[in-house]
Amino acid sequence: MSRLLPLGQAEPLRVVLVDDSALVRRLVGGVLRTEDDLVVAGTLVDGQQAVEQIPELRPDVVVLDVEMPRLDGLETLAALHQSCPGLPVVMYSSLTERGAAVTLEALARGAADYATKPSATTSREEAEACLRRDLLPLVRLWGRIGRARRLGERVATRGHEVSQPAPPRHVPEPPLAKHHDQPGRTRRPTRPEVVLVGVSTGGPSALAELLPALPAGLGVPVLVVQHMPAIFTRLLAERLDRACPLRVREALDGEPLEPGTVLVAPGGRHLAVDRRGGQMVAACLDDPPEHFCRPAVDVLFRTAAAVYGPGVLAVVLTGMGSDGLAGAQAIVRAGGAVLAQDEASSVVWGMPGAVARAGLAEAVLPLAELAPAIAARVAPSPVGATQ
Repeated sequence: MSRLLPLGQAEPLRVVLVDDSALVRRLVGGVLRTEDDLVVAGTLVDGQQAVEQIPELRPDVVVLDVEMPRLDGLETLAALHQSCPGLPVVMYSSLTERGAAVTLEALARGAADYATKPSATTSREEAEACLRRDLLPLVRLWGRIGRARRLGERVATRGHEVSQPAPPRHVPEPPLAKHHDQPGRTRRPTRPEVVLVGVSTGGPSALAELLPALPAGLGVPVLVVQHMPAIFTRLLAERLDRACPLRVREALDGEPLEPGTVLVAPGGRHLAVDRRGGQMVAACLDDPPEHFCRPAVDVLFRTAAAVYGPGVLAVVLTGMGSDGLAGAQAIVRAGGAVLAQDEASSVVWGMPGAVARAGLAEAVLPLAELAPAIAARVAPSPVGATQ
């Protein structure tokens, strides 16, 4: 039976849940059914049912288990891409080595996003709280995107713009920063000593485009915070390492920051920059989450600003929320520079949009233009660049 909605309220987003576990179907379905803006259009027990029934159920978003009998998550995802092009699929995986590996493969094959199943909860209430925190925001985000794709509309989610595919839009760089001590004179930014990257929703795909495009001879270390849990970040780093001319690995506490090496923040720990014995090193911290995230972009940005000062070049990529905004402010105050991904190429223009709207971005660029922009800034400046 359809819900009776107040006049003017949008029709609830239609969600289909696919999982072979009856316990998961009851738990997730029960949480979804308590939300007025969501309706469970179907609960299916395996990938074969999903392939057969989803075209008729007309969902706005699908929550898909990774491991199932008959058709697994990857096979089901491929079939849905054929029968329902543009339908967002959120992979729902266990926090295991295999679950993480298959989830990352699904993201590479076009899955919209992922969430992990509650694994360390001790009660139903705690599990439901995890679902509301981790899964529901993605269901709403991708449900609105899925509906907008069909209708050819633009959609905003909780104040953070969600962009549909469109030709990349270039935003010209602002004028070069002025010397504070020499009014009227301009200068080019300090050559970066380190590159920082902060990213969340849509991050694995964005990193898979950005990092392989950086030159092998990039003469500075690169530090990355991707909002992801443990296990996932190690596998993500290994996957990126196979695709990149630079060395990519998960960061270890105390390891030196070396030119030409990309360190990915380990899931469940903050990545910070520290100076120990006159050497710049990675610090992996167990401090409380920030913005409900650990690792958090702000931690990396502000600690790097404190150590490197004007030698920081930070890049804020696609993601929900505003993690990175306060850190970008610290970088700019220290004399460093910030680049932001543009709206048209972002899955969610939350994190980069917050930085751009605050006037902190030296340039707002399409994803495809960010690697060349980084390389150009890291390359030695020609003689006479200061004017």
